[in-house]
Amino acid sequence: METSNPLDDNFTTNGVNLTEEIKSYLYESAKWGKFLSIVGFVSIGLIVIFMLIMIFAGGAAMLSGLGESAVFAGLGMGFIVIFYGLMIAMYFFPTLFLYRFSTKMKIALDANDQQSLSESFKNMKSVLKFWGIFTAIIIGFYAVGILASLAMGGLGMFM
Repeated sequence: METSNPLDDNFTTNGVNLTEEIKSYLYESAKWGKFLSIVGFVSIGLIVIFMLIMIFAGGAAMLSGLGESAVFAGLGMGFIVIFYGLMIAMYFFPTLFLYRFSTKMKIALDANDQQSLSESFKNMKSVLKFWGIFTAIIIGFYAVGILASLAMGGLGMFM
């Protein structure tokens, strides 16, 4: 069995001290993180249920004899599956990391467990890294859209 050092032992040698005030902030952050992660998991469940309802409704519409419209209904169902699947994946991982942060932080503070504190912050880093990369991708899409709009508008002036 692994032994763990109290939280303050490693921090005081480096000039950092986890005061009771800081611990109370971390404990409160863990409680809010757990609440938000539970709401996130419930939201993901609702998205899955909505996606399944849409798939079954689309399947029923295709079976009702739409003829050529069945092809478009099938394409629509494919789009729904891809769109909602991406939404589920996009929200699942940061929600999972936030839940792990919260549970590990509570363990770390209750038991003065250095390893749990480290794992907690590792998960918080993963949450922030995920949303940082996601934000950079969205900004990139905006930049491409703005450049494309400018290019199209610029071409329109010369025609």
